[in-house]
Amino acid sequence: MKRMLMAGAAFAIALSMTMSAGAQDKKTLAFVVNGASDFWKIAEAGVKKAQEELPNYNLELKYPEQAAAAIQQRLMDDLVAAGVSAIMVSAIDPKTSTEALDRVGGQVPLFTTDSDAPQSKRLAYIGSSNVELGKDAGKLVLKALPEGGKCVGFVGLPGADNARERIEGVKDVIKGSKVELVDVRGDDIDQTRAKRNVEDTLSAMSDVNCMIGFYSYNTPRIYEVLKESGKLGQIKVIGFDEDPITLGGVREGTIEGTVVQNPYEWGYQGMKLMAKVLEGDKSGIPADGLIIVPGQVIEKGNVDAFEAELKARVGK
Repeated sequence: MKRMLMAGAAFAIALSMTMSAGAQDKKTLAFVVNGASDFWKIAEAGVKKAQEELPNYNLELKYPEQAAAAIQQRLMDDLVAAGVSAIMVSAIDPKTSTEALDRVGGQVPLFTTDSDAPQSKRLAYIGSSNVELGKDAGKLVLKALPEGGKCVGFVGLPGADNARERIEGVKDVIKGSKVELVDVRGDDIDQTRAKRNVEDTLSAMSDVNCMIGFYSYNTPRIYEVLKESGKLGQIKVIGFDEDPITLGGVREGTIEGTVVQNPYEWGYQGMKLMAKVLEGDKSGIPADGLIIVPGQVIEKGNVDAFEAELKARVGK
């Protein structure tokens, strides 16, 4: 424990020295994500675009060492101690983190994205309506299973608002139909566990004919397991987000469709808004504190156009 505390203190000191040495005359805006995932590379591109338009600020995107609320909180506390001027965060577990988030929000302007923490002192949420995304996914499920069926969902952080609301949206749409969402399995953003959850489901539930990947990496893990087991195309797959494996599956018809968000705009709009607030302009914050960036349903007919636009944005 003593070593951990010393390491944490050393990290905070090093972070403080790095930030102050590199930008004594610039304010730093930080975007703190919920865990390591390629999904956030798109948000990084939006932050990079905002940086070009905000030369008087330093913009940083930070990954916690592990997808755990306590670790994410420690990272934010370290950022505040190092002198960061504003933070935007994808809250890992807002229900248990309100007090900790309020502590940060009491020291610097705090914004949320991707997963909201509406009971906290955050100034605004910039992101998707996860309930609506879930409803879009539910419509894909009904379209894929006109005769009904049993679905199992897979998600990273079941306690996060984005997960809970997406699941709620799916359930709302399939309610009263012949389709059931019989289980949702969490993995704490652990790729190995995510894949094992799919393998375990195949072994234990032979009557499942539909799988839903609620986080960006869940659908690729579903795809891999189904391909390895020879069941690709036999079980209907509905996804979220735009992982290359997911888009490839949509293109070949082994994935029914995927509901994508717009993390590029979260990064871009979020950084621009935080800078304005620091400059005394809060006109960009709506009365309800919600800035909704619309999502999109990607199916075989529009996947090529979407992927071309995505590659243009991220520079690939």
